[in-house]
Amino acid sequence: MATYISLISFTDQGIRNVKQSPERAQAFRDMAEKAGASVKAIYWTLGNYDIVVITEVPDDETAMALLLTTGSIGNIRTQTLKGFSAEEMAPILAKLP
Repeated sequence: MATYISLISFTDQGIRNVKQSPERAQAFRDMAEKAGASVKAIYWTLGNYDIVVITEVPDDETAMALLLTTGSIGNIRTQTLKGFSAEEMAPILAKLP
């Protein structure tokens, strides 16, 4: 499973409905589970982003479908990064000349 780190900002609609944010987070967890993914952590944050979500997803296509589905609701905008653990980096670095 690949790890994805999503940096999330509320849209105008999302901040107007911010009190529903915990329920929306649970709905995302449920949707991810149905897609074969798992949500490792959700943090509401101070700073440039409102939420950080860490997921493990079977493949890029599933990750994209989850992000597009969630974004299309209109409460958030995302920037998502694919993460690599130290164990995953070892074979990648071994390929370097």
